[in-house]
Amino acid sequence: MKQTFTLLAVAISFLAFGQTTASFESFNLPVDSFLNGIDGSGGFADGNVFLPNEYVADPMFPFWSGWSISATTDVTTSGFSNEFSAITGQGFNGSSTYATTFVLDESRIKLEGAAAGGTVEGMYVTNSTYAYLAMKNGYFIAKRFGGPTRDDPDYFLLTIKASLNGELSADSVNFYLADYRDADNSNDYIVDEWSYVDLSSLGNADELVFLLSSSDVGQFGMNTPAYFCIDEITTTDNGVSSNSKVNTNLGIKIFPNPTSDFAQIEWNHEAAPAQLFDINGKSIQSKMLIRGMNHLSVNDVPAGVYFLQVNHESGLATRKLIIE
Repeated sequence: MKQTFTLLAVAISFLAFGQTTASFESFNLPVDSFLNGIDGSGGFADGNVFLPNEYVADPMFPFWSGWSISATTDVTTSGFSNEFSAITGQGFNGSSTYATTFVLDESRIKLEGAAAGGTVEGMYVTNSTYAYLAMKNGYFIAKRFGGPTRDDPDYFLLTIKASLNGELSADSVNFYLADYRDADNSNDYIVDEWSYVDLSSLGNADELVFLLSSSDVGQFGMNTPAYFCIDEITTTDNGVSSNSKVNTNLGIKIFPNPTSDFAQIEWNHEAAPAQLFDINGKSIQSKMLIRGMNHLSVNDVPAGVYFLQVNHESGLATRKLIIE
């Protein structure tokens, strides 16, 4: 039987939430077109983020790195000639536009305006068609993942870090774009849909740093094509309407997340009041967290994106909770 959550009377400061989502639709690209920086703009701005781009107009072999904006739909053509397409053939939730990156050592996203120095809530990620088909079938020097017997423990890993004032965060968020490491081959996968990656645990940032690694490495580095695609980057705009400071170092873990029934909140500090807000800043539930595991029932809460704010004596801490 589902448990009923009892509201507790808790005095708590209110954090004013403002969010901006970069969906890239504002570029109004025709179907099967892209922007790769050939105009020398140096990057692409949308919402409160800037995606740097470098275009080298070499007469023999012009190339770009960093980010491109794409509305290409080709999910069947393998190889370098199809470097801008997502394996989904479209943006998240059926939209037409998304961003693709070619990671030359690393790719970065800069937070601008109200988002600078704040928290990135998350984004949607998927494989490019180029990388997906190379891992699935093999291409040029890139191996077919799993090898001839499918037993090779291959992987393609995206690692995301936050940078603030030039210093990289100690923490990172890892997302496997492909994973064949399980002994049970039925668990092998290559991501072929948009998947949400929660980045709120990285804390405050003025840049995000993206790194790729693969089990398929040759004499000159990674053989797997160093591409992936993103969409719907949601930033939290700065704005705290209380005297409390934001403390991103407070450890809070919420799982399962997303959830439709309940969430467990791991809190490793002395007792502190917490409050669940919707994206409009409306208080939905309150709870006093104690050290250890805390149960939060959300079976009566409508599906959507919510924020759990904890008011600790050392500052405010916030985590996103997605209710399905």
